[in-house]
Amino acid sequence: MNFRVSYILLAVALAGCSSTPTLPIQSQQSIVNQTDDAATEARFSQNLNELLTQVSQNQEIPLPALEMGFLDAKTVPSIRKLVLPPSGTFKKNWLAYRKRFIEPVRLKAGRAFWDQNQAFLSQVEQESEVPAEIIVAIIGIETIYGRQTGNFRVKDVLSTLAFSYPDTPNKPAREQLFKDQLKELILLCWTGAGGKLPSKNSNQGINSARFSACLNQNSSYAGAIGLPQFMPSSIRSFAVDGDGDGQIDLKQSPKDAIASVANFMKKHGWQPGMPISFPVQANGISAAKALADGEPQLKYTVQELIQKGILTQQQGDLQSGGVDPQSKAFIVDLPYPDKDGVDQVQYFVGLNNFLTIVQYNRSYFYAQSVAEFAEALGYKNQSVVPVENPTKTSGSKAATEKSKSKKFSPKKKVKS
Repeated sequence: MNFRVSYILLAVALAGCSSTPTLPIQSQQSIVNQTDDAATEARFSQNLNELLTQVSQNQEIPLPALEMGFLDAKTVPSIRKLVLPPSGTFKKNWLAYRKRFIEPVRLKAGRAFWDQNQAFLSQVEQESEVPAEIIVAIIGIETIYGRQTGNFRVKDVLSTLAFSYPDTPNKPAREQLFKDQLKELILLCWTGAGGKLPSKNSNQGINSARFSACLNQNSSYAGAIGLPQFMPSSIRSFAVDGDGDGQIDLKQSPKDAIASVANFMKKHGWQPGMPISFPVQANGISAAKALADGEPQLKYTVQELIQKGILTQQQGDLQSGGVDPQSKAFIVDLPYPDKDGVDQVQYFVGLNNFLTIVQYNRSYFYAQSVAEFAEALGYKNQSVVPVENPTKTSGSKAATEKSKSKKFSPKKKVKS
């Protein structure tokens, strides 16, 4: 699938409601449920029952418990519309996207969130080596720190997209993805947040009310949950108990959300003390355009991009805040129409850390927004090399040592 054509749809489907206006948590409307026509509902029920039977057999979960949990599950027609790809006349607009997410309300909320969680953010950064600015930026762009977490029941969302995905060229693949996520949701709720399943002969019971509440929790229109908008599979694989209360709650616990985002980034290859992206030099735009294929893969060395005039020598020098010349990178293209409607493109060189953000949400727009949001909070988009005796320590080792000693201060943050 060509990345440039698909990344907006993929971001919608996997990242959650960061681009969906919803009400704050304290005033969200009741959970949305809508029914479709009888024939669609009949097919939906049959397919859902088959999946529940399969999960019951494979995971040794009592089928009656699953059937009770999904007894009132329904398709949600509005979700089918929300995941449709843009029309043929739609023009992707990087400048409009950026303006929507890097704006005063989110930045002010980000600084407040940082103040409220400063000590814990410092602890998590030192342990994970993921900068606090990146963690704060991701949660801010995703949900404005919990204000926009979606108002659909997660079991309805995933069931709808698993068994009633709209007719698009990639329908089979998308339905399979959401079937997998629905299975992950069941296991998540049955185990209480990704723990081990009760054994067949275990006396360990399952709280049916808690199981039902988990299935009925609110999510985005793509099934993403909580402050960081994790899909069920990501919750089971990467979410952690940050506040130490013995459970993972991404909806109400900022510490759980912070620690989980950091863990996700670390597990997906975040390089401590390294930059995220570099702007392409003006005289290197033509060369960058020729290399921009929309595929988020590290293909070119920084030295090669320097030789093509896309980057400067300083960007291949750790002592100047760059990266090792042999570091791999790729071209990021961010299209937008100018004031006359003429197509334009802003180019960046994406480094390993840019690619790590893309793993969180498969969108170049998203990743660059996170980078710039973080910079607005004080993040320095450059390598971190100790000033003392720099010739004896280089690369990520030096960056790691510096990152571990980094301290937080509200003075870092940009004023409103």
